[in-house]
Amino acid sequence: MKIGERLKRLRMVNSLTQEELASRADLTKGYISQLENDATSPSIATLKDIIDVFGVSMQEFFSDVADDENVAFGKDARVQATHDDEGIKVELLVPGAQNREMDPVLVTLEPGEEMDEQPVHEGEEFGYVLSGRIQLKLDEKTHTIKKEECFYFTSDKKHTVKNIGKTAAKILWVVTPPTFYY
Repeated sequence: MKIGERLKRLRMVNSLTQEELASRADLTKGYISQLENDATSPSIATLKDIIDVFGVSMQEFFSDVADDENVAFGKDARVQATHDDEGIKVELLVPGAQNREMDPVLVTLEPGEEMDEQPVHEGEEFGYVLSGRIQLKLDEKTHTIKKEECFYFTSDKKHTVKNIGKTAAKILWVVTPPTFYY
């Protein structure tokens, strides 16, 4: 097992320099560099001090989950967050979004259907209209968005979407952080 590679990945994901990590773990920059290059091995106590900086347990650090992380998800991985009998269908495209930075969903609105008004919350939202025509209302301002057009806004506005077309509208919608209301 390459401990150095894992340490470096954790450091990079947490946007720390070697010097910042060394300072937080009460070590030297040179020692962190040696660890990341697998030129030396840390004691268990030193390794614990380092991974504590990242808020990771020893079990998480040594688990192979990160190496086996799914990156591709087929239709069978989708989770339907709404009932079939509704005119609005929301499908979670990537399982476990609550543990991720984004929540990608596929929203299908039958003609005339409108989502409940979403409250103000933190984050940003992006949507790409795959088919149909929708009306996006942000606070009191309304926008018409057609097939192959997209929208992007900060979630600090009340917002709702309505299908104003004659056919079903499909939207690839991404919310960050995962706060999509179904």
